[in-house]
Amino acid sequence: MRVTFPRLADGARSYSIVERSDGVRYRVREGVAGPSLPHDAVHFIVERGTAEDGGFWGAVAAGAVFDSMDHLDGRRPPHAQRRSEQAIRARSDRLQRAELMAGLVQRVADERITSTDQVARAAEEALSTLPDTRVDEAKVIAAAEELREKARFWAALAQGEKLVMEWPEKKRRK
Repeated sequence: MRVTFPRLADGARSYSIVERSDGVRYRVREGVAGPSLPHDAVHFIVERGTAEDGGFWGAVAAGAVFDSMDHLDGRRPPHAQRRSEQAIRARSDRLQRAELMAGLVQRVADERITSTDQVARAAEEALSTLPDTRVDEAKVIAAAEELREKARFWAALAQGEKLVMEWPEKKRRK
């Protein structure tokens, strides 16, 4: 799956374009464009970087279609509605974790935390409302570095330019 985040004028209604491997394209309505990396791009980087596919982007890659998504083109696969409902239902208990993980990785990026012990302590605090606060500290640190890198890239983009990212495809079992 490829997701494109266009750099729009500050204050404009932002969006991203999703091109799934099944050939279907969607526009995802987001918040207001600004100088900071879009919130949905942050989630994409965190979910992909930590390999936690329980959030929004993992669900979209698995076939979910949320209310914020408008079908642009491409033939929807058979049973798309059922597949979408299953993808969302399968992740219902992990959506909160995905939100909290984004906050954790953003904190690690902002505070430039590089110690696995510090990441573990930050995770215990950030994920304290969940039954499991364990994380792969190395993946969190790597995702935080990518977040800083993409934020610098975004800040340098001119209006009309784009940030394009790829979601890893799951290997199908034979």
